[in-house]
Amino acid sequence: MEEEMSSESIDELDAERELENLKKVEAALFIAGRFLSIKELVSLTDINPILLRKILGDLGDRYRDSAIEIVQKDDMWKMDVSSEYTGIVNRLAGGASEFSRAEQETLAIIAYKQPIKQSVLIKIRGNKAYDHIKNFVSMGLVSKKKMGHTHELKLTDEFYDYFHLQKGEGFKTE
Repeated sequence: MEEEMSSESIDELDAERELENLKKVEAALFIAGRFLSIKELVSLTDINPILLRKILGDLGDRYRDSAIEIVQKDDMWKMDVSSEYTGIVNRLAGGASEFSRAEQETLAIIAYKQPIKQSVLIKIRGNKAYDHIKNFVSMGLVSKKKMGHTHELKLTDEFYDYFHLQKGEGFKTE
């Protein structure tokens, strides 16, 4: 004869599963360092979209009075440092950059001269800039649009979010 599970033990299993799902989403947002769509989060965590939205809300509540926040833009989410603490983080990050000096210089030229033809940027920076551009596009920092035999490069909104800047702050915009 099978023993029936008590409603208490079912509730415990549900609570454990909920906590495990919350941890999966938290880990994905933490390591991504960029905005993730529901589709990306579903593929990373195997959690259905309806439950995922509830978990994102729960995470937002969990971090509400923290130095970390869950940021939503359109239908995308990311974990980030609260704006009041970005100064501290920027000072810490100043020593070891996630971009090489060459990548920083390439990105600075794009920011300063945008929109800029990729062919012009390559003449200025050399062939290594192709790899830089590929990296910036994959990170969502730069948009690349076919223009004749070359591409036009421009900063994206993600660039401004990534560096905690207001659009147009120190950079020309069209």
